[in-house]
Amino acid sequence: MENVTVEVEYCNKCGYLNKYEELLKYIKDKHPNINIQGREGRRASFEVVVNGSLVHSKLQTLAYPEYDDLCDIISESKNGEVPKRICKQQPITSCSIS
Repeated sequence: MENVTVEVEYCNKCGYLNKYEELLKYIKDKHPNINIQGREGRRASFEVVVNGSLVHSKLQTLAYPEYDDLCDIISESKNGEVPKRICKQQPITSCSIS
């Protein structure tokens, strides 16, 4: 089994620290021995990197990662696979067009 590192860059000015903490708890519940690092970053960012591979970018999708799919990517990485796909995203619910 491989060691897996998950890095999350989030925009604290946008209030994404709470979303990072929610994601951290979710991942730790499923993968308690995983190494997760979070850091404040670019405006509007919520970028997730697994073992050096970008698997989710809020800057590109305008959405958050789908947590179960992200945990599947982590499981695959624990089995030695290099992440080759982008994580599914949560539905965007905070946007309205009038």
